[in-house]
Amino acid sequence: MTLLLSHTLNRTLSQWLAERLAHPQPELAWQLWCFEGVDARRAAEEQLAKQGIRARIRSAYKPLVHAVLEELDTTGLQSLQLHYPLHADAAANRFMLEAYPLAAMLPPGVELQMEAGQHNSSYTLALRYQDGRTQSLQVFAPNRPFQSAHGSSGITPCGWQQAHDAQGRIVHDTAVLTDYEAAYAQAMQAIEQHGWPKTEPFFGRLHIAMQLPGFEQAIAGTDETMSTPEAMHEDLYFSLLEHFQKLSGRAAGDRRLQPGQIVPDIRIATQSHPLELSTVGLQIRALALSEPLPEVDNGLPAAALSPHSMAQADAAAAQLQRAPSLAQMDALVQPLFSAYGSACQGQSVQGRPIAATYKKGSEHPVVLSGGQHANEISGVTGALRGALALAQRADSHFAYIPVENPDGYDLHQWYCRYAPEQMHHAARYTALGDDLAYRDHAPWYEGALRRDAIAASGAQLHLSLHGYPAHEWTRPLSGYVPQGFDLWTIPKGFFLILRYQEDWQPQAEALAERVAQALLQVAGLPEYNRRQLALYQRHSGRQPFELRHGTPCTMQVDNHGLTPVSLITEFPDQTVVGDALVFAHTVQRAAVLAAYAAWQDIVPTR
Repeated sequence: MTLLLSHTLNRTLSQWLAERLAHPQPELAWQLWCFEGVDARRAAEEQLAKQGIRARIRSAYKPLVHAVLEELDTTGLQSLQLHYPLHADAAANRFMLEAYPLAAMLPPGVELQMEAGQHNSSYTLALRYQDGRTQSLQVFAPNRPFQSAHGSSGITPCGWQQAHDAQGRIVHDTAVLTDYEAAYAQAMQAIEQHGWPKTEPFFGRLHIAMQLPGFEQAIAGTDETMSTPEAMHEDLYFSLLEHFQKLSGRAAGDRRLQPGQIVPDIRIATQSHPLELSTVGLQIRALALSEPLPEVDNGLPAAALSPHSMAQADAAAAQLQRAPSLAQMDALVQPLFSAYGSACQGQSVQGRPIAATYKKGSEHPVVLSGGQHANEISGVTGALRGALALAQRADSHFAYIPVENPDGYDLHQWYCRYAPEQMHHAARYTALGDDLAYRDHAPWYEGALRRDAIAASGAQLHLSLHGYPAHEWTRPLSGYVPQGFDLWTIPKGFFLILRYQEDWQPQAEALAERVAQALLQVAGLPEYNRRQLALYQRHSGRQPFELRHGTPCTMQVDNHGLTPVSLITEFPDQTVVGDALVFAHTVQRAAVLAAYAAWQDIVPTR
C-alpha cells in the first residue's frame, strides 16, 4: 500500500458562516453558491438572520432546478418561458441539459417554452399564472473556465459569492473555491504528481476516499435524485481515465487503456445536525489488487438460491429486484451448465473463473452475453432469463456467457452495499481498467471468452446486453456534460445499437426492424419509451438517432467485429431496484427472444 494523500479541508459553508458572523455588515445582503443541500443552507441562513445578517445561500449544482424547487410558486401556474444562457466555450444545449428535469417537474398542463437566451450567466424566467399574475426572475448559474486533460477548454460550475448594498449595487462579486471543488482538485493533483511507473498498469487499485457534507435529494414527480457524492464519483473516475490516457500517450477515450482499477469511494459524512461537520476528509491509497477495500455493512444480505431445474431458475430470475451476487448467479446458471457443460473456460484478472455454456441445436446459432460493463445490471439478468427461455426450446442453438466481467461485477456489488441506486461507472471496466471488448493483446484474461464462444458455436450474431444511466449523468467539476458520452446524459428509453460488417447491412437492417416491431408487444414499454423520449428531446434539443416503431436505434458499420452482426441493447438501468429492475430485465429478455426468432428467418436469406 502506498499513501498518496491524507488530508482534511475546511468546510466552505462553515468557514463562510464564521466569516460573516465575525465581521457583521448589516447594510449588505449576501448571496453564496456552494455544493450543499437545502437543509444545511437554510440552517446557515437562520444562524446569520439571528445576528441581523441578510443572506441567501443557493446551490451551485443545478442552480435552476434548485431555484424551481425552493423559490418558485407553481400553484396556479399557466405558462413558463425559459431563456437559457449561452457560452462560447460550452455546447449550445449545455444549459438546457442542466435544467433537466424541469419539463417533468411542473404541474400538469403548464406550458413550457425553452429558448436560447443571451451569452451571459443567468437563466431568465417569465411566468404567467391563471389569475393573470405575471412574474419575471433571473437565476444565476456560476461557472468558471477549465481545461480538460487533453487541452480542450470549457466552463464548469463553481462556487460564488455576491453582496449588494442598500441601493442594490453589487459590491462583492467573485468566484469561491468551495470544499467540493478543492477536494476534487487536490485529489487530481496528488494523483497527477505521483511518480507512476512508465508502463501500464500503473497500480493495482487506486482507492480515493472522501467524506463529504454533500446531499442526495429526490425530485418529486420524477425518477431523478440529485447526488453530490455520485457526481464526485463520476467526475473523479472519468477525469482520471483522461489523465492516464494522456500519461500513457493514448488518445482521449481510448478504451484499451489499462491503468489499474480506479475506485472512488465517496460518501456523505454522518452528522447529527446539518452544520455539525466542519471539515472534508480525503485519503488516496495505491493498493495491490490483492489488498481488500474497506468493509461495508450490507443491510440487504443476498438470499441463498438453489434452483434444481431451469424452470426454477427462470422463476427465481424473473423476480430479482436487485442485481444478483456472483454467488447467486452461479446458482442460477447451474442448471444450464449441468445440462450443456462448459464449452469455454477462462479466468479474470483477479482470478475469478469465467465460462460459457453451449447448447447445440439445429437452428442458426447466436452468442448471448451480459455484464461486459458490470454496472449495467439489467443485461446480466436479462441474458440469464433469455438463455433459460431458449434452453427450453428443443432445437435452439446458442452459446451463453453469464457475466463477462466478474471483477467489475464484484466491485459493483461492493458499491451497492452503501449506495445501491448510484451509477457506479468505476465498476464498468475490468480490474485492469480497460473495456474487455477492446483488449488487443495478451494476456487476454476474460477478453478471450467471447472469441472462444463465437468460435465454438459458429455464431454470426452476438447479442450483447447493456445498460446506461437511469437518471441524469453529470460531471459538475469538468464541464457538467460527460465528455465523449453526451448522448447518454439523459435517459431516452430502451435503445438498440446494430453493428455490422458492410456486406451484412441488409441482415442488420432487417434485424433492427423485426426486434423493434416485436418490442411493441412488451407491456408498458411503448409508453415508457414515449415518456422518456419526450423529456430527452425537450432538454437536449436534438435527436441524433432514428426511431423504429418508437424504439431509439442506431446503425454502425464495424468491419472488425467478431461476428458479422452484433445487437447491443441499452436499457436505462444504472442503477434501478425493485419493480423498475424487474421491468428492465423483462424488456431485455423480450429483446433476446425477438432477436433470436428474427435471426432464424433472416440468415437463410443471405
